[in-house]
Amino acid sequence: MTGPSHEARAARTAPPGPPRRATIRLLKQLFTDRLALMGDNAEDYGDVVRIAIGPKAMYLVNHPDLAKHVLADNAANYHKGIGLQEARRALGDGLLTSDGETWRRQRRTIQPVFRPKRIARQAAVVASEVDSLVRRLAAHDGPVEILHEMTGLTLGVLGKTLLDAELGGYDTLGHSFEAVQDQAMFEAVTLSMVPQWVPLKKQLHFRAARDDLRRIADELVERRLAKPVENGEDVLSRLIASGSGDGASRERMRDELITLLLAGHETTASTLGWAFHLVDEHPEVGERLHAEAVAVLGDRLPGHDDLRKLTYTASVVEEVMRLYPPVWLLPRVAQADDEIGGYHVPAGSDVVVVPYTLHRHPEFWTDPERFDPGRFTAAERPARYAYIPFGAGPRFCIGNSLGVMEAVFVLAMVARDLRLRKLPGYRVEPEAMLSLRVRGGLPMTVHERTAELRRAA
Repeated sequence: MTGPSHEARAARTAPPGPPRRATIRLLKQLFTDRLALMGDNAEDYGDVVRIAIGPKAMYLVNHPDLAKHVLADNAANYHKGIGLQEARRALGDGLLTSDGETWRRQRRTIQPVFRPKRIARQAAVVASEVDSLVRRLAAHDGPVEILHEMTGLTLGVLGKTLLDAELGGYDTLGHSFEAVQDQAMFEAVTLSMVPQWVPLKKQLHFRAARDDLRRIADELVERRLAKPVENGEDVLSRLIASGSGDGASRERMRDELITLLLAGHETTASTLGWAFHLVDEHPEVGERLHAEAVAVLGDRLPGHDDLRKLTYTASVVEEVMRLYPPVWLLPRVAQADDEIGGYHVPAGSDVVVVPYTLHRHPEFWTDPERFDPGRFTAAERPARYAYIPFGAGPRFCIGNSLGVMEAVFVLAMVARDLRLRKLPGYRVEPEAMLSLRVRGGLPMTVHERTAELRRAA
């Protein structure tokens, strides 16, 4: 009787990874520098890495072909994983955290809201909101907390474009979502070993935030039920029309709204924060943005057709999302045994595709740490799965077109009228939570461009 073939033995082989003696270092990175944890191990061990920390093993996937396998070709075998599982306590079974038939039903309900023609019709709303932002920034005398401003903007846009509702009165939304992210990541890195009843400050903040988000979602539903929109195309109208009105239906609406509020504002706000940081670090990019905005827009507000003309601005947004993808981690759990890159991955394993490291893979990106919007103006685009800021496969981000339009309009209109500069000596660091945000905020000073400078450009 012959033994298993070489191929069969290889398929059962575990991927390379750090030794057990590295556990203390890995734990420290897991708590304090998750980007280094992923990046260092991808650099040291290759495109499939097994990272064992305590009783858990995580499989890092860092190659376009392998990302395609997990996210698209064999997507049915991979359900949502670490971080998102913990976030379910606040988000419930919304579109971000659900799987299977529940997810498919939710996607079908909401998908029409994001049809290209409908999003195109929202361009005037987005431009008006951005115009108000520029005016607010120009009116400031001292430093401005840019991330706070971006959060307010993106929530305002989300409310008017997707919910047909005003969110300006819900000032606690941003802080509540921060508490949700903090708690979800805390539970992920502690393997949920700290009981939820322990009155830690973080957990107390989370409970208050969860209650706040549920209250806001319930209020939005009640307002729409009191004043229904005939043939409404917005998310609230579609959720109400698809429900039965019973308790389960109301809970599902709440879950969807909380998820939409988080995903719909956080990713774009994070991208814009990184964009303003990088443009400040590279003044020549700011000048090119300014020149293009003046040439394309003059003094008017942008329309949807201008997206085709603001080509350099769009390339800046793409390069920002390459270096700092708002969704930096795509966590999955294998439902059945699988083979990835010739290595065996057992059922129940945590498998993570990491856009942050994939976007820096030296095989697919020249000088990958350099900020270079020219990468996206060249005739040859990057390999499809080497660049996945919105994920890939059936769970590709449903709101990508609205987010890109919003980011392009903000960069163009701010660069046309203003310069934003970080405070001298202020250190910008990434914080890898559910999204990749600037740690501790981004205070900047606002400098208005004169009419003479605009004409000269």
